[in-house]
Amino acid sequence: MKRHPSPAPGAAPLLEAAGITKRFGRYTALDAVDLSIHPGRTVSIVGESGSGKSTLARILVGLERADAGTVRFRGRPVRGRRARQAFRRSVGMVFQDPYESIDPRLTIGEVVAEPLRAHGLYRDGGAGRVRELLTAVGMEGVDADAYPHRFSGGQRQRVCIARALATDPELVICDEPTSALDVSVQAQILNLLLDLQRRNGLAYLFITHDLDVVRRISDEVDVLMRGKVVERGSAVEVTREPRHAYTRGLLAAVPASSPRERRIGT
Repeated sequence: MKRHPSPAPGAAPLLEAAGITKRFGRYTALDAVDLSIHPGRTVSIVGESGSGKSTLARILVGLERADAGTVRFRGRPVRGRRARQAFRRSVGMVFQDPYESIDPRLTIGEVVAEPLRAHGLYRDGGAGRVRELLTAVGMEGVDADAYPHRFSGGQRQRVCIARALATDPELVICDEPTSALDVSVQAQILNLLLDLQRRNGLAYLFITHDLDVVRRISDEVDVLMRGKVVERGSAVEVTREPRHAYTRGLLAAVPASSPRERRIGT
């Protein structure tokens, strides 16, 4: 797999979103949200259900359109067919539920190959690329012609991660990628994501409601409440000395544990 170069000190953001607003009828899901992600870094968006986290993720990856605001990738607006196509090739997404996000009629090899086919990349060595991707997520030797029902939730999420990496993206958006998994499997998936980041220089946007996960995996945190960012800062600052009462409430709901630096114990 391709490794993306390490950013130079003071490098410009990989992705910038400004003034993102989304309404559903009279309900405002996002209200002028700004966001910035630098190469090789992890930014977490944290908040309760209904705070607008997943809506923001879907807008950023192009699955929904904002009512207002702009998205820039590598300094250029994501506007127009060509720009959107190039952006989608540079951004992967891992969804929350590996049971719902995989078509059960496809083999796992076909699932991983979906982005390659969509971008016209499968014809030239696609089968080998699928095997490479499955190996990269810890599923070497698995039969790529097997159907999803033969695999556990954790294995299916590894397949989803392989699919997200198919086009060598620079940014991967992870929308609660462990919340549908057993606790014993969650740490394995988080460790995999961290290992892939170190090996490939990936940037992550991590959507979650779990501040215990946030403080272990993130560089920076944005706290979203009712569609607005109410607190922003480094993971250490936000989780140790939160300024906003809403953030303090989220932290109070997290079971006591010993924070460990960017590594999840299995």
